Amino acid sequence: MSFDARSLERLQQLGRSLPKPLPKPEAPAAAEAPASQKRHRVETETDPQALFRELMQVSPDGSVPPHLLDRLRQAEADQQRALQAEQRQALQRQSTPQGQGLQPRGASNELRPNRQRRAPTSNEELELYTAFQQLLLEGDEED
Repeated sequence: MSFDARSLERLQQLGRSLPKPLPKPEAPAAAEAPASQKRHRVETETDPQALFRELMQVSPDGSVPPHLLDRLRQAEADQQRALQAEQRQALQRQSTPQGQGLQPRGASNELRPNRQRRAPTSNEELELYTAFQQLLLEGDEED
């Protein structure tokens, strides 16, 4: 491509007036520093009661930012779910005698000494079982 002298001179002049690119920031070094720094207990605490205490100690007037309140609610919900799961497991251990889970399905309905019947599997079955027990109790009261 050929330029006349005037066009070439104008291009060189424009080239001198263009801004130079800015140096790139050192992002990787800055990104590693916060991760290695020790975090405040408000950021790391998982126990809702301890988190609430920390929030009140940090806040001089008792106001807490919404994102920290959400974190407190989430910690409470997590603790509640864990507690409910433990209670369900404890109830299952209590209601299922050892070895009963290994019995064949038909044999689990039979009454055996010192054993309980299998647990009701549906709401309808549970309602029928409850109604039957009430009838038995009413019959005992009449005698």
